[in-house]
Amino acid sequence: QVQLVESGGGLVQAGGSLRLSCAASGRTFSYLSMGWYRQAPGKQRELVAAITSGGKSNYADSVKGRFTLSRDNAKNTVYLQMDSLKPEDTATYYCAAKRPGFHDYNSWGQGTQVTVSS
Repeated sequence: QVQLVESGGGLVQAGGSLRLSCAASGRTFSYLSMGWYRQAPGKQRELVAAITSGGKSNYADSVKGRFTLSRDNAKNTVYLQMDSLKPEDTATYYCAAKRPGFHDYNSWGQGTQVTVSS
């Protein structure tokens, strides 16, 4: 199973930026689809952004135009660049990995907290 370690969360003012990183273990990273989820207190977990093994990304409407997901296969890492942050972006962000042929994400990181103050 792939192990995922997130970093880069923190406290930022509205309008600011953060970059989250997710480092994956193993030698199969380039075959994985990767995603970032978030969950705020009292709310359901939601998919924020995802990127295929081929580098195609898609975003939730709520973050489109503000967040950018990229991957560096040489470093086994995905990056979520978050700009123009809003207080409603406050949540715990989780990195997830999906092996080829699987419908669901099957490896998860421990989460990193993002807090956006108004």
